[in-house]
Amino acid sequence: MQEGQHRDLMIAAIAAEGVAHAALVAGDPEAARAAYADAVAKYRASWALAPPKSYGRLVGLLKAAVLAGDAGAAAEEVREALDGDPDAGGSPVASYVLAVAALILGDDDAVAPLADVMDPRGGAFERTATALRALAAGDREAYADAVAAIEADFAARDEHLTGVAIADTAIMLELIARERGLAAELDSPLVRLP
Repeated sequence: MQEGQHRDLMIAAIAAEGVAHAALVAGDPEAARAAYADAVAKYRASWALAPPKSYGRLVGLLKAAVLAGDAGAAAEEVREALDGDPDAGGSPVASYVLAVAALILGDDDAVAPLADVMDPRGGAFERTATALRALAAGDREAYADAVAAIEADFAARDEHLTGVAIADTAIMLELIARERGLAAELDSPLVRLP
């Protein structure tokens, strides 16, 4: 990754997420929300300065925004940021963040084609694509199976990006699922909802 302020801001955003995750695990949702909001601001600043195709910053921004309780505005922001981006269409990472944004905004028809771009990447992308499709289709059973597989993947990891053992993707999906009455209500120390 290229050196520069964009990289420093991304590292700071990941650190802010770590603070938020630790607060959530400790049972302090207010402190967690504030730290997630800080992470959103840092991811936003990093994205503004980053080289093209730095879509992971938008994933971080949207995930932190969902956990902060500010999903709608961030979903609109992500869509606007990628509107007209010629590289976004073939990118599994861009497709992931756009699929999440589509779910948040109720644009369920947009989810499956975006999830199809994620599938060939395999692993975590394929598991998440399955969960996103299930949520868009309102398929509670398929969603529950998919989000449980995501949690199991996080549980099997020896290291976590932020240094905090937490299944943040599963938490994000559960918060979206809860809005739709489809939450799996996972019983896991790695899935604590704010």
